[in-house]
Amino acid sequence: MMKITKTLMVGTALMLLPTLAMAQDAPMAVPTNTVWILNSLLFLIGGFLVFWMAAGFAMLEGGLVRSKNVTMQMTKNVALFSLASIFYYLIGYNLMYPLGDWMIGSDETGGYLSALWGPGVLEAVGVGADAVDDYSYASTGSDFFFQLMFCAATASIVSGALAERIKLWPFLIFTVILTSIIYPIQASWKWGGGFLDSQYGFLDFAGSTVVHSVGGWAALVGAIILGPRIGKYKDGKTVPIMGSNLQMATLGTFILWLGWFGFNGGSQLAMGSIGDVADVSRIFANTNTAAAGGAIAALILTQIMYKKPDLTMVLNGALAGLVSITAEPLTPSLGAATLIGAVGGVIVVFAVPFLDKLKIDDVVGAIPVHLFAGIWGTMAVLLTNSDATFMGQLLPIIIVGVFVVITSAVVWIILKSTMGIRVSEEAEVAGLDGAEMGMEAYPEFTRG
Repeated sequence: MMKITKTLMVGTALMLLPTLAMAQDAPMAVPTNTVWILNSLLFLIGGFLVFWMAAGFAMLEGGLVRSKNVTMQMTKNVALFSLASIFYYLIGYNLMYPLGDWMIGSDETGGYLSALWGPGVLEAVGVGADAVDDYSYASTGSDFFFQLMFCAATASIVSGALAERIKLWPFLIFTVILTSIIYPIQASWKWGGGFLDSQYGFLDFAGSTVVHSVGGWAALVGAIILGPRIGKYKDGKTVPIMGSNLQMATLGTFILWLGWFGFNGGSQLAMGSIGDVADVSRIFANTNTAAAGGAIAALILTQIMYKKPDLTMVLNGALAGLVSITAEPLTPSLGAATLIGAVGGVIVVFAVPFLDKLKIDDVVGAIPVHLFAGIWGTMAVLLTNSDATFMGQLLPIIIVGVFVVITSAVVWIILKSTMGIRVSEEAEVAGLDGAEMGMEAYPEFTRG
């Protein structure tokens, strides 16, 4: 027994020796390849969380449209994400990062695959992998995957605002142009090392302007050109049109809330050090509390204004809080993040009836959430980040807005004059599921 005890003591001492030695030595540097792996992992995890937001948009829109239009919304959401995936790869990423290694035809070896993808992607899929050490930051494939998800989210914003009266194919054509040209060009001005970043010092951590207000501007222009739904505005009054499934809309909101941790947290763009992980943790906490602040602000305000709380306002209040904190989720304290999100919730409650007064019909409230709260969130960076300047935030908002409004208007007008963008009155009354899709989401209810 004593022999066994002695052996255990000696073994324990031997195990402790490396620990004691390390405690006396200087902290060991993290190997470069480990940093590369951790950064790539952050991109991949953040990317698939943002991908899950596509499900959130689909559920939110499906719940807030009438049952006769649900299949149409589901089709649009699957199709727009798929088109964004293809056309951002073919065109958009090269426009967004013009100095990167994905430029079409940049590979000296030639050939169709090389010319289309460029050397960076080929290394990511195993071709030319011996040169992988040239990329000390993160894998090119993970970066592309992460950036693609942001691009697709921009198109999802437009889908809900124009629901229940737009034709499928004109909408999808607009999606192709938005994701391959409009979004990448303006994103390059900030995230691609462009003039908004270099000349204005514009700060937009995860895209309150670059992503959300862009989708909001495109949706606003589309809603104006498309016109309101039949029966939405009568005799100077707004007629409420209730959604088909508020449970589905609530589920969609929670899915978006979850995905936003990847949206904001992944935008730290690094997870290879203790400081990076601490920052990601702070971003997660601030993102969550901003959503909570937006939801509670909308809950209380609708109770005061309408004598009863409005669930749809609460859902959009949470989303507005998330959009509001997206421009700067790192520097605020938890209290400041809560207040920033709460202002977003207040904005939604007032912006929805404001748009109705202008007879701008936004089915799901995407414009107040993504455009109005996006502008607020971008300016709110001034409250917590000393590097931000008033004109450095305001002018880029205006520049991006003017660019997106003009380009979107041109595309919408061309589509309207050539193939038409709105379904017939008969199709709108009957429902787009039957008229455009020939397939109903709830046939047992709509057919009797």
